[in-house]
Amino acid sequence: MTPSSSLTTEGKLEVGEETRDQILVEMRAIWKRFPGVIANQGVDFELRAGEVHALLGENGAGKTTLMNILCGSYRPDAGAIFIKGESVGFKSPAQAIAAGVGIVHQHFRLVEKLSAAENIHLGWEQTPWDISMTKLAERTQQICSEYGLHVDPRAKIWQLSTGEQQRVEIMRVLARGARILIMDEPTAVLAPIETVELFRVIRSLAASGRAVVFISHKLDEVLEVSDRITVLRGGRKVATRLTSKCDRRTLARLMIGQEVVFHKLDKVPVDGKTIVDLQDVCALSDRGLPALIDVSLRVKEGEILGVAGVAGNGQRELAEVLTGLRPLTRGTIIIDGEDLSRASPIRLARAGVGHIPEDRIGMGLVRSASVTHNAILREYWKPPISVGARMDNREAAKFARKLVKKADVRVPNVRVPVRNLSGGNQQRLLAGREMLIASRLLVAVHPTRGLDVAATEEVRKVIVEHRNAGSGVLLISEDLDEILIMADRIAVMYEGGIIGLFEASAADREEIGLMMGGARPASDTHR
Repeated sequence: MTPSSSLTTEGKLEVGEETRDQILVEMRAIWKRFPGVIANQGVDFELRAGEVHALLGENGAGKTTLMNILCGSYRPDAGAIFIKGESVGFKSPAQAIAAGVGIVHQHFRLVEKLSAAENIHLGWEQTPWDISMTKLAERTQQICSEYGLHVDPRAKIWQLSTGEQQRVEIMRVLARGARILIMDEPTAVLAPIETVELFRVIRSLAASGRAVVFISHKLDEVLEVSDRITVLRGGRKVATRLTSKCDRRTLARLMIGQEVVFHKLDKVPVDGKTIVDLQDVCALSDRGLPALIDVSLRVKEGEILGVAGVAGNGQRELAEVLTGLRPLTRGTIIIDGEDLSRASPIRLARAGVGHIPEDRIGMGLVRSASVTHNAILREYWKPPISVGARMDNREAAKFARKLVKKADVRVPNVRVPVRNLSGGNQQRLLAGREMLIASRLLVAVHPTRGLDVAATEEVRKVIVEHRNAGSGVLLISEDLDEILIMADRIAVMYEGGIIGLFEASAADREEIGLMMGGARPASDTHR
């Protein structure tokens, strides 16, 4: 903190007049309304050169809306924005990036049919009009090396994992020389070693005089990487505090408005019979390359098997094989003694397999459809929702209201389109729906991604209760802390194979982190 800055008794930061030339961004009394929702209510926000400023709040608190206003995606209904003391009114993201403001969105803005290199260079004035694909790839490799965020330049976006796509987004903004960088949940799909590297990049950007807004629900990360923290609740600013004056429980209380209970997720002894038995399973990626190589795993009743690994090492393909979305090239999948290696998604669902997919928007939900229609996607053919070929809309709405209540989805009514829900509420709806199906096995891929701290605790608690009721859970996450908190056993994936399998009680965080990067264990208890 500079000598001209001070904290009030309420913990809010006050800045003296002599330091105002260090302020890159000022947002004053920002208001933004959507149909039925006031997203921002008179919010003030300030960003200084050389700082990492974390933005915290529950799902729907208005964080992303406020930053979308700053980067030109939305226009405020009222209020003013100043960049380096000059009033601005961005009408588009292009105007914002020209002024040095860039954002890495939680939901990517990439062209799926183009390569990573083409996406990074698309619309960039420094891209020669006659450049070859070879030169694009070379320039992309240079950018990758500069920022330590590696990806195959020639791979199409649709062929990349979610984590790899996010790296493309980050490099796309950094390459354009943004002085003000907004990162919306940037570590959600990164392994521990990648997160460490990203934090190095963030700190170097701040040290160079840039300013970084870091939006995250991971309180430990916020406390580690940020200099100041602003908390929003219900669309209003609650406080801005120095990170050095905060702790995890204080931040949670500011976000929620009351004390948050962090559950201890007790593990239970596993003596149940095997639900799922994968034997030497092989499958190809979307690019036609080996994605799963001789994968053998078992999931038992009353067990959470956590799968750890860096994005792009076969986790997505493993989930899709288990849920019938990707064919096997070799091997078998036995569920409750029945060979379901070639079963369809519908047959697997009827066998009690539920799926929380990695991409909730692209695979799990229909954004344009109502909450009701999304709630019944896996139930619409069953009575009383449907009788014969006719669907009873009242029964469908009744089912949706029960699901919304049980899953704590915050929505004005079940008729609204899913696109109007915050990311966290979309995830709650999806997770609640799939848990109803998963009587035998829940395949959960990043089930708490995008959720605030209270919702994360609740989803984790529900998954553990699902396990304790006798179901099996395959939990896939690049968040190693989540795996260590929840899993009974931990499998580590690297380059399409299982390179280690451990009892969670005996797992070593550092060893698993190294294995996620390719280090082989001295010994393991495979299968």
